[in-house]
Order: sequence, then structure tokens, then C-alpha cells
Amino acid sequence: MEQSSIQSLDKSVDAVAEPSVHTRVLRASDALSWEDQWRLFIAGLIVNDVLMIGLAFLLAYAVRFSLQIPLFELGANSWPPFYQGLVRILIPVWIVIFAANGLYRRRNLLGGIQEYSLVFRATSIGMLLVIVVGFLEPHFILARGWLLLAWLFSFLLVAIGRFTLRRVVYALRQRGYFLTPALIIGTNEEARSLAEQLVGWRTSGLHVLGFVDDKAIPGMRVFAHLPALGRIDELDNLIRQHGVQELILATSSLTRDDIVSIFKRYGLVEGLELRLSSGLFEIITTGLEVKEIAYVPLVRVNKVRLTGLDYVLKRVLDYSFAIPALVLIAPLLLVISLAIKLDSPGPVIYRRRVMGLNGKQFDAYKLRTMRVNGEEILAGFPELEAALRQNHKLREDPRVTRLGKILRRLSLDELPQLLNVLKGEMSMVGPRIISPSEMAMYEQWGMNLLTVPPGLTGLWQVSGRSDISYDERVNLDMYYIRNWTLWLDLHLLFRTIPVVFKGNGAY
Repeated sequence: MEQSSIQSLDKSVDAVAEPSVHTRVLRASDALSWEDQWRLFIAGLIVNDVLMIGLAFLLAYAVRFSLQIPLFELGANSWPPFYQGLVRILIPVWIVIFAANGLYRRRNLLGGIQEYSLVFRATSIGMLLVIVVGFLEPHFILARGWLLLAWLFSFLLVAIGRFTLRRVVYALRQRGYFLTPALIIGTNEEARSLAEQLVGWRTSGLHVLGFVDDKAIPGMRVFAHLPALGRIDELDNLIRQHGVQELILATSSLTRDDIVSIFKRYGLVEGLELRLSSGLFEIITTGLEVKEIAYVPLVRVNKVRLTGLDYVLKRVLDYSFAIPALVLIAPLLLVISLAIKLDSPGPVIYRRRVMGLNGKQFDAYKLRTMRVNGEEILAGFPELEAALRQNHKLREDPRVTRLGKILRRLSLDELPQLLNVLKGEMSMVGPRIISPSEMAMYEQWGMNLLTVPPGLTGLWQVSGRSDISYDERVNLDMYYIRNWTLWLDLHLLFRTIPVVFKGNGAY
């Protein structure tokens, strides 16, 4: 993401798919088998959790009994040997609770928010267990402040430790470790779309070797450096030859009989995971939910990309930045408003009708940077009208006022959109805001764009802004939606600051 959209995506594709990566995977497996790599990682997680829980209990004791905090009772039990003995019991108990909550199962690891939610649940269960014991046993008396702090510090420290270990694993994946050999079954557009996303996402943990399809010629390049390796009836040999552990079926590329046949052959094979795509690659950025109705498993398409804890965290991030920013810039907005009125006649705020979440339209607020008779002015420049229809942006726009050029260059005209963020219509980070007429330019990806609120800044903002082509903007938006994390939002927010000051691509 350090450069523009397609360049960064192509680099990630080439980096993962090129033969040198396959060589690194082979070297890693020679040094340490895939199973041993995961055993060491699980052992590292257990050591991390033991140390972090122990440190949390120690820190909770120091804060509770060393600091004079008015919220806590002064006469509570603070006998050190009591807490030392209690900690020796609680640490193994909490590790068992962690294991029961799936925190050492591979399918729940390296998942970011999902893993943290499991840590939160496990530490909460551990705290509730201590509370229940204290309720049932009258002689079991401990400081409630210590218990509350122990629960809080346990969650935070364990999460921080696991976050650090995950970063280590991500770095090791660049050297060929912790990568699962995978094959994509199918070679149609959906299969190539799956390959693009799996290969472009460096932290996915899948090492896509190539494609298997009866309709492809073996050795033919299907996507980037990934070839067709053979036919479906040759899967047994391919799995054995390449040590494949994941089969990913592009269902729209296969017949129903093919899918059933592959499931019968490999669905219950030990050490081999079988994954089926939804068959709806156009909406692959949107979450899907499987629910059984009348004994029939049906797939429901989520109307929004972010749900549950992810949605809450994103809104917390929005308010944490938007509210202080509005307070700080209020005097600046007042000065700019007066300057706009003095520079040219017309309103201070311009309302632009744009597309929002789930296709709901709203007015995005901007400081006015154009003359009120802009359409009449543009009518005198037919070539600029044609360029505007194609790119929805003009580098040299005769409608823009003198002050407007400065406001646009510094992105100050977008500051009122902080109000849209507070209203829940926009987010601090997200895809570009677009008008209803622009939806057609997103083609089959347009439905994905409406699954998240548009952003005040985003990947497009730090990757060239208006200097990149429209197709690149679309790809950037889709990349953001597919790969959203809270850390990506924070990363983009901080990268926006130097970009705004440089003013590149702003006009």
C-alpha cells in the first residue's frame, strides 16, 4: 500500500506467486515440518498466556495496594501469601479456560478481532468463576478491586502478547513458514478472482500453487505466475506430489456432479481442508451467513460488511477522531467561512448528493470551492465537459475560485464532512464518496461499495488521490473493503497527514 493501487497489488501478487516463494516454502518445510511449526507456535502461545496472565495478576496487586485510589476500599485483604497461592491456582485454571474456548485451535488463531473476542470471553469466564467461588465460599475473601484489575490487565496483556506473536508469524510467512499449500479447483473468472485475493493478501497463510481444471491445458498460466497443474481426476497425484492441505473450489466453475464427487473423495480426508466459494465472486467482499431453515442450509448475504464488534470498534474510532477534530478546527472553520463569503458570492456550505451505506443517499457537506454559476462557465469548455464525464475530476477546473484552489489543495474543503461522520453517514476511513451517476462505473463491484460507509480518507487518498485512474480507484476501494481491519484504518489515518500537507493529487 506504499504506492498506488494496482502497483502495490501487482507487487504483492508477484511476490507471493513467483517461483522464489515456492523455493522458500520448500526450504522452510525442510528445516521444520508444517506440523512442527504449528506445535511450536501453540507452545509459544501457551507460554505467552502464562506470562501475561501472571504479569497481569502482579500488576493488578501493585496498582490495587500500592496506589491510593479512592475507588478502592482501604481495609481489603492485602496479605501477599494469599494472593501468591491464589495466582498459582488461577493461572493453570485460566489456561484450561482458554483451551476450552478454542484459543489454541488453529482455526481460531491469527484472526485478529475474532481471536481477541475469544480472549475477552475467556478472561471474563475466568473472572466470573472466581466470583462464583467467592459467593459459595464465605471464607474466600479477596479485594474486588484486585479482581477487576486482574481481569482488565489479563485481557489487555494477553491480547498484546498474541498481537506481537501474530506479527512474528506474518514476518515468518515472508520466509516460507506457516504457509499452507493450496490448490484452486476451477479456472473461470471466479477462480481468478479468488486467486487475486488470496495471493494479494500476504497474511492469509495460504500458498496457492495453481489451478486444477479439466478445461485448462496443463502448464498454461491462468493468473499471474500461477499455472494450471492438471485435471480433476489427477488430484490424488497432485495432492501427494505438492503436499496440498487446502482445496478451494470455485463453485461457479464446476458442475454440481463435480462438486459432489470432490466432496465424496476429499471431504473427510484427514489433514486436508475442503473449502467451497459462494459462487458469487461479485459480492465476495460482503460477509455471508449460512443458516438452516426447514432443514435446508441457505446462504444469506449480509447487507453490511462490518457487523458486531467490528462495527462497534469502527464507530468508536470514528467518534474518537471526529469529535476532538471538530472542537479543534471550529475557529479555523469560522475564518474560512468568512473568507469564502468575501471571495465570491454564494453559500459557505455545498451539499453534494452521494451514495451511502446500503444505497441510502445523503448530502455530503463541503466548503464551497466553486462559483455558483459553475455550469454556465463549464459550458464554454466542451473538452473539459467530456473529461469531467469520464473521470469526474478536472485538474484545471475553471469553475473553482481562487480560495477554492487553496482549500482543495490542503483538503480543507472536506472538513465539514466530520459532521457526516458524527451522523453515521460517513466514516473517518472508507471508500471514496461517489454520486449516484458514478455507480455504473463500478460495474459488478458497485454492490460491494455500498456495504460500508464512505470515508473522509482512505486507501485512494494515500495512493495518489486524483492522479490515479478511475479503474485504480475502484480497485483500491475493493481492496480496502476486502482487507478491512481496525489497524488498517489507523494506518491510513496517520498516513493521510503527510499526504494532505504535500497536496499531491488534490485539485
